[in-house]
Amino acid sequence: MAQQLEIEFKNLLTKQQYEHLLQEFNISENAIHRQTNHYFDTPSQAIRKLQSGLRIRQIDKYYECTLKEKSAEHAHLETTDEITAEQANKMLVGEGFYAKEVAKRLALFHIPLENLEVFGSLTTDRVEIPYRDGLLVFDHSFYLQCDDYEVEYESKDAIKGNAIFDEFLQKYGIEKRSADKKIARFMQALQMNKE
Repeated sequence: MAQQLEIEFKNLLTKQQYEHLLQEFNISENAIHRQTNHYFDTPSQAIRKLQSGLRIRQIDKYYECTLKEKSAEHAHLETTDEITAEQANKMLVGEGFYAKEVAKRLALFHIPLENLEVFGSLTTDRVEIPYRDGLLVFDHSFYLQCDDYEVEYESKDAIKGNAIFDEFLQKYGIEKRSADKKIARFMQALQMNKE
């Protein structure tokens, strides 16, 4: 189990900006890794109401379950348990919950594990690059007939990270376009599909 404070800055990109950044940073095809997030909540959206998100992430044969809790504007407390493929598959069909530390956090908010259900999945092609004491991330995500592109910068310091990210956007001529978390964008698309 790992628990960490994640400080990140995000900005939506156009397809052209995304492709330009891949060229600028000489990103080869094999540097792009695919991951899929499977999102959970209760029918009453108890986790969403806490401004939090619960997911199982699959990267190749690696699986982890993470609860992200909002703690400040650009910061989230993440509680993560590594799980096996078998445990992940059981959780996805509602046959138990095997992320022990995540379960403890959910219990603090009185969220019954038996009420959790998967409400959707989102796949991302991701590139991660060390950049100025942090991590630069280029993402192409696809879900519910949507394609979107974003750049993220993860930092250990909110003030320095914000300044570095602003400089990065200016350097590459990228206008500021606020980006909700992937789970929020997924929920908006899901809502639009229902209407």
